[in-house]
Parts: sequence; structure tokens; C-alpha cells
Amino acid sequence: MKLFVLLGPTAVGKTALSLKVAKLLGSPIINCDSRQIYKDMSIGTAAPTEEQLNEVEHYFVKILELQDYYSAAQYETDVIQLIGRLQPKHNNLLLSGGSMMYIDAVCNGIDDIPSVDADIREELKERLQKDGLEALRNELKLLDPEYYNIVDLKNPKRIVHALEICYTSGKPYSTFRVREKKERPFQIVKIGLRRERNDLFARINKRVDMMFEEGLLEEAKKLYPYRHLNALNTVGYKEVFQYLDGTWDLEFAIEKIKKNTRDYAKKQMTWFAHDKDIYWFSPDDEKEIINFISEQI
Repeated sequence: MKLFVLLGPTAVGKTALSLKVAKLLGSPIINCDSRQIYKDMSIGTAAPTEEQLNEVEHYFVKILELQDYYSAAQYETDVIQLIGRLQPKHNNLLLSGGSMMYIDAVCNGIDDIPSVDADIREELKERLQKDGLEALRNELKLLDPEYYNIVDLKNPKRIVHALEICYTSGKPYSTFRVREKKERPFQIVKIGLRRERNDLFARINKRVDMMFEEGLLEEAKKLYPYRHLNALNTVGYKEVFQYLDGTWDLEFAIEKIKKNTRDYAKKQMTWFAHDKDIYWFSPDDEKEIINFISEQI
């Protein structure tokens, strides 16, 4: 069996193409977007529409409550189990999305890291709110200087998770990061979509404007009482929350969403550029992509 992975930065054009590729393969779409997994966040995550969900069967779209804890490690487990169930009926399957860690988890595996004690998780969540990120960063520097030197120090999820593992296991988080690639009982074919930077950034700006036309502000207002949840620590929502808090005006918040989305796209492109197994195409070269996939089947 072959697993086709359709990947690329946000707003590059994966969703429309994924429907056509899925039909070609006779496959459902295994979603690989870490935010589209949650319910009630449809507009801000550009989740597939109801029409698209009806057109092709999707997995891992709108299945979690906002307060549910989920991770790339859990996603790996769930997707590998799903593939095992689908494999007898399918010679080819499609995984599509842009969440780098989630794609990596399925293709290469994640280190076997201990399950986190629920009390420790709750305690660190409270301390993050009470003491702030800087205090937790300093703690990580003492407990695991190796990981501290490589982690994104502005990412509270990464900092908190590392401390959770340190306290749960009594060992530095870095000692569990052995990075051994796992063998998979299927072939993996990665298809990357990319555009010229100016074209991609223009699409991002247009998409943000469309999100507001579709009701992102109203969606964010409904989610505002839950803004402290990790699921909503997401570009699009956290900027609107600043507006709802009265910190920013709406025009500034919209421009920040555009900038932060462009920055995220740059991170995605940098991450994917290191993967030498990706076959790259322009999304506009649809015929070329379909021909390539047809040759692989």
C-alpha cells in the first residue's frame, strides 16, 4: 500500500487539490491540520466546508472539543491505527495538510515519551497563567539546558510540554528525543505544493479578508470565553481576542493576523525545505500532479 502525503504551507491550495487526488486514488482524506481537528473553529482554520466533507470522506476534522488535550504523538498513534483499518480496502491512501510535526509523526514516528501525569499538566497550566512564560523558561533552562538551547522560547506549548516530561519522568526531556525513524508497513510518497513567495503572501492576505467576510469575528466572539485554552492559542483567534479585550483596534488585529500567518507560512516552507523526499509542484500544474500520481499508483 502507498500513503500519498499532500503537503505545503497555509493557503497554497491544498484543500481543492486534495479532493481531486482523493477521487483519483479512491481514498478518503486523512486530515493533517492540528487545528482543524477541533470543533467550533471552522472559519479561522479554513476547515473543509460541509460540501467538501460530503464530497469525499474525511478523517480528523472537527472531532475534538476545545478543551481536549491532543498531541503529535497521539495523532501518530491514531493515524497508524486508522491506516491499519483502511489498508485491507485501499491500495492507496491520502494524507493532506500542513502541520509539520503531525506529518513528521506519521512518516517518521515520534520518540516514545512518557504519558504526562494529569495533575502535573494542570499545575503547569495554572503556573503559566499565574507566573508567565518567562518563569517557566528559566525553570526549563535549569532542568534541561540542552532542550532549552534549541526550543522555540516564544512557544508556551513546547516549554510547558518539556517541563511536563521533566516532572513526570524525573529526567530531562531531551533524553527522550532520540529521533530514530520508525519503519512503516506502507510506502510513502510526498507531494509538496509551493508558490512564489509574493503570490503565496497575496493569497494569505486575501484569505484573511475572506475569513472576516465569512464571519471570523462572530466565530471568535463565541469562542472568547475559552480563549485561555491551548486550542485557541492560534493565529487568527488570538489576534481577534486582543481586539475583543480592547487592546487593539480591529484594523490592526487584521493586519497582525496577515503578518503572523505569513510568518507561519515561512516556518512551514523552511521546515519542508529540509525534506529531500518531497516531489515539488506548483498547485497550478494540476495535470502534471495528476500524471505523476497516476504513474505511482
